[in-house]
Amino acid sequence: MTEQISQVMDADDIRRALTRIAHEIIEKNRGAEKLGIVGVWRKGAPLAERLAKIISQIEGVRVPVGVLDISLYRDDYMTRQPKVGKTDIPFEVTGRTIVLVEEVIYTGRTVRSAMDALMDMGRPAAIQLAVLVDRGHRELPIRPDYVGKNLPTSRKEKVDVQLAEMQGEDRVFIVKKKDP
Repeated sequence: MTEQISQVMDADDIRRALTRIAHEIIEKNRGAEKLGIVGVWRKGAPLAERLAKIISQIEGVRVPVGVLDISLYRDDYMTRQPKVGKTDIPFEVTGRTIVLVEEVIYTGRTVRSAMDALMDMGRPAAIQLAVLVDRGHRELPIRPDYVGKNLPTSRKEKVDVQLAEMQGEDRVFIVKKKDP
């Protein structure tokens, strides 16, 4: 089986999408004073840092940022070997509006796990969801509040987000598996 790869976003596209999302977050929340931004561990974490930085530049308010590992909250925990990461949320979750950040939303199961993990840490005033890419195919009734790019895909495709912090360059690809 060979793969066909199509680039759908470059570094400028990602930067523009995050800037737009930051403005939307500020507008919806009427500022940034009561926000906390939490990235889902691995790729959601650097995106959360970037969003917090953009919001801080716009509003002049430092927005606290955290990282959430949801490995042990996943509903497939027993069927696979989880790669456990690090949770580091250096601020009180209770009473804040938490913007949960993920690079791609697909079935909604990762987001459900993240919400369960957040609720174990306190009672946020609200949880909002920001994603770089929404690829569709939801299995749960979860919808992002902020979307960088809607990218309809088939179930035979995969969205590969590459970030400068991890892969050295910002890019988003659709990977299509070709039948033999």
